[in-house]
Amino acid sequence: MSAHYLGVDGGGTKTQAVILNDVGNVCGIGVAGASNFGNTSVELARRSIGAAVHLAAAEAGVDDSYFAAAFLGIAGVVSESDRDVVREIARHLRLAPEDTIGVDHDCRIALAGGLAGEPGIVQIIGTGTSCFGMNAQGERWMCGGWGHLIADEGGGYWLGIQAIKAAAAAYDGRGEATLMHDAVLQALGIEGIPQIMQRLYSAKITVSEIAALSRVVVAAAEQHDRAAQAIIASGMDEVARCVVAVAQRLTLGDAPSLVCVGGMMQAGSIITTPLAQAVLRRLPACRIVQPRFPAAVGAALLARQMCAPLDDQFLTTLKTSLQQRQ
Repeated sequence: MSAHYLGVDGGGTKTQAVILNDVGNVCGIGVAGASNFGNTSVELARRSIGAAVHLAAAEAGVDDSYFAAAFLGIAGVVSESDRDVVREIARHLRLAPEDTIGVDHDCRIALAGGLAGEPGIVQIIGTGTSCFGMNAQGERWMCGGWGHLIADEGGGYWLGIQAIKAAAAAYDGRGEATLMHDAVLQALGIEGIPQIMQRLYSAKITVSEIAALSRVVVAAAEQHDRAAQAIIASGMDEVARCVVAVAQRLTLGDAPSLVCVGGMMQAGSIITTPLAQAVLRRLPACRIVQPRFPAAVGAALLARQMCAPLDDQFLTTLKTSLQQRQ
């Protein structure tokens, strides 16, 4: 009987499960709700993971328990106690034998998918930011990812805050005029900057609402707004510092492979160009590459690696299989 490998990508919004067979075909994909138990609950995470796996298994035509191996990459998993929680969920759901259950954070599976199991660095730029790398010896390091209060420079929330600051500074006369002023007012549903304190502090604006203002920065920068362009350049400069810190910590040299993923990358060249410039100023030989596979597939590749090495034929079959599903 063909072996099957399960990968799970669990986040704060959705959970995706991917099943691969032993030659690299994608046999099933399932999507369910959130499984970041730090933001929800362990019980909800268990239900979401179980539902995603069940849907993937139904498509694959296999039992939804005891895969040859399972790897779960869950957002918010940063400590050994977090990993123990996810392992217990995997045991409860009977996903795989004890010695072939792998657990880590979502950055690990993003790297595994982005570079198809090769060593290097992944930079995530979404609502927040984090950078993670692994070298050929299996040593790993993460930089950033400390949340919106003390870090996440260059991410959607950080960009949104900078848009609000720029709008307030323009109103005061201590900052240059910017297209972001009117755009921020419209996005926040206020008539003028004097109303902004009530909107920010009394109305308890959410992290996601502020992160949505990143679109204001991107739109203004695309119209050659200098203040917006400076914000993006500053954010990408901070992101590049994280990439360098990981490369130096892992002794990856001047030419590490770097893959960048996350929602902000959808903005295109207005983000990717200053990001590449900031990285290459510090690491001129860095190889910035497009992600080969998504994170959920990366989790399945890590599951496969617990049982057998990856080879070119397996990866070629996987690429073809994914293309046929599009």
